[in-house]
Amino acid sequence: MNSTSTLSSPRSDATEQPAANRDADAALVEVKDLAKTFEVSAPWLNRVVEGKERQFVHAVDGVSFRIERGKTLALVGESGCGKSTVARLLVGLYAPTRGTVRFDGQDTLAALATPAGRALHRRMQMIFQDPYASLNPRWKVLDIVGEPLREHGLVGDLPALRARVAELLHSVGLAGADCEKFPHQFSGGQRQRISIARALATQPEFLVCDEPTSALDVSVQAQVLNIMKDLQRERGLTYLFISHNLAVVRHVSDAVGVMYLGRLVEIAGKQTLFSAPRHPYTRMLLDAIPDIHMSGRARTPVQGEVPNPLHPPSGCAFHPRCPHADARCAQERPPLQSLPGLQVACHAVAEGRI
Repeated sequence: MNSTSTLSSPRSDATEQPAANRDADAALVEVKDLAKTFEVSAPWLNRVVEGKERQFVHAVDGVSFRIERGKTLALVGESGCGKSTVARLLVGLYAPTRGTVRFDGQDTLAALATPAGRALHRRMQMIFQDPYASLNPRWKVLDIVGEPLREHGLVGDLPALRARVAELLHSVGLAGADCEKFPHQFSGGQRQRISIARALATQPEFLVCDEPTSALDVSVQAQVLNIMKDLQRERGLTYLFISHNLAVVRHVSDAVGVMYLGRLVEIAGKQTLFSAPRHPYTRMLLDAIPDIHMSGRARTPVQGEVPNPLHPPSGCAFHPRCPHADARCAQERPPLQSLPGLQVACHAVAEGRI
């Protein structure tokens, strides 16, 4: 298994994983008990007048995983499950409420607050979801891709900047002459290639990809994904790939983590998860994929709605939608437990009811 995870289990990673995975050098990124809470209360005066209490959303609630060097971990789940918040926590755009993120053995939160944080930023970059919103429409491509080069002092004069930007554009299938154009002169797929070129400018080791193809047509998605796979092979990149498209995840990932309402409910190698999912939520997600082969196997469509994150269910957050839930599921939060080839947080699986 390419990635391991624990939520609230008191056992350490070392007791759960094979010796090869216990080697800290094998994991470029290690996340432990990561949580992020946002306050969404009404203004103070409104609360006083209306007699309301402060309100909080637990966007990420105790997530742990590891990503080995050169591998891709995909996070999947319905909208609002906390995938994008995890992405922003990893690159330092948000500060965690609790938990740690370690990159190559360094505590990123502590490192980013020091002068060494700039060097750490060079080694990890992010590709955002919407290529129409993530590029400054008033800047030429030369300025967009060249900005991280200038900020980190990686180039000297303008000719060197042009040469480096042209090289980056070539690496993602664009022409060097495109550096003189503006974003509105490109298609959506070409804009996302520009975003990838910008992310590669500092020669990072780790890329956080927050649904980088969701705003693109299917045919263009394939082109962008193939570019990302080629770059990973050529440069040994490590990816955290966030998506709700399971077909895309199956194409790009080595391991898959399934999130529900801020928590990881299952994490496994790609082949294991797609061929033999264990958690009821994972099964529902896979059953929602159209059966183009008309295999005739029994399918359970995704049922119910995601609960209000302001008032999440007690116990297992999935129990109101789960066909296998019992009284224990409604009262006790299941820890992520290790099984052969995967980890799953489900009382029904642990008790052999599934």
